[in-house]
Amino acid sequence: VQLVESGGGLVQAGGSLRLSCAASGTIFSDDIMAWYRQAPGRKRELVAEITTYGSANYGDAVKGRFTITRDNAKDTVYLQMNSLKPEDTAVYYCRADEPDRGGGPLNFWGQGTQVTVSS
Repeated sequence: VQLVESGGGLVQAGGSLRLSCAASGTIFSDDIMAWYRQAPGRKRELVAEITTYGSANYGDAVKGRFTITRDNAKDTVYLQMNSLKPEDTAVYYCRADEPDRGGGPLNFWGQGTQVTVSS
């Protein structure tokens, strides 16, 4: 399984970015997809996740500002980030959770994309 993130960069506070994560080597429509982030010196934290049915959950810090969506036809999950704050600065990682097909559930991570929000 390969997950390739893109869309990170430098943006001013109040601005927007859209992250993409393209998946391959997995049955994407069967996977729960999620975005995590990790800032320097901090633990990796859940930003948002989306189920196979399109139901989304968000971390408290991003509720109302970020939106996760998925396109099963393109095997891609997106994270629209609005009203960005300096505290959103982190490396953002895509994660795919495959269902248990008898060998136990499996999860996979992308390599991460840097998001930097300047004040």
